[in-house]
Amino acid sequence: MGICGAVVGASTRRSLQAALDGATQSGAVTQMLDLATLKLPFAGSSWTAEEFPDVAIFNETVQHCDALIWATPEYHGSYTGAFKNALDLGSFAQYEGKMIGLIGVAGGSMGAMGALGHLRSVARQLHAWVLPQQVSVASSGSAFTPEGTWVDEGLESRLKRLGQEVARYARLHASGRETPL
Repeated sequence: MGICGAVVGASTRRSLQAALDGATQSGAVTQMLDLATLKLPFAGSSWTAEEFPDVAIFNETVQHCDALIWATPEYHGSYTGAFKNALDLGSFAQYEGKMIGLIGVAGGSMGAMGALGHLRSVARQLHAWVLPQQVSVASSGSAFTPEGTWVDEGLESRLKRLGQEVARYARLHASGRETPL
């Protein structure tokens, strides 16, 4: 399952969709949770489940998946506040032991390395397994043609490969097989 941490723009969604396509090609059943479509309260504020049913939907969907792909635009050197808030509305129960692949999208040429580093740290704090490979989409404003196709097919290929790897390692992790060292 993919979580899109963008609340505006299409580059992060398109990047996540490419990774989900790769996971689907590997036999995984995929779904995208798009934070722009969910009504979530501020974590730590006073709210009720009746007011914000999307909190339970989000957390139950995350808890029942085998693996995750987190995708975020980089804002001021980190991931979005919307993404942080969504994670803070959950607990270890949703993330512990899950495989997670990371995608960062940035408008500038340096890429989204700050956001990716912060997401990696948060995933580890939630006791998740983070794949060593990650994808940073730099200069996202020029990554797509006006029709929405990838300008750099190599970048699209890396995103699909990330999805394939998340699916692969989730299957291996779930199998419970132990390999001697």
